[in-house]
Amino acid sequence: MTSLPAGSGQGGSAKRPVPLVCARCGVPAPAPHPATWTCSVEDGTPRYFCAACSRAHLRAIEGRLDSTWW
Repeated sequence: MTSLPAGSGQGGSAKRPVPLVCARCGVPAPAPHPATWTCSVEDGTPRYFCAACSRAHLRAIEGRLDSTWW
């Protein structure tokens, strides 16, 4: 008999999805997560921005500036 490796996702309780919150203004994302939100990886950490903050800071995002600069 072959057993499944540890952490294979079989059995146990399912993980709950982590709710997204805008890293700029703090507004929570509605579920399911909208495609209009922006994800930016800064210093290895993913940061999510709502559509309003993404639009307001589009030039800085396109210029690849970290969110601390805008």
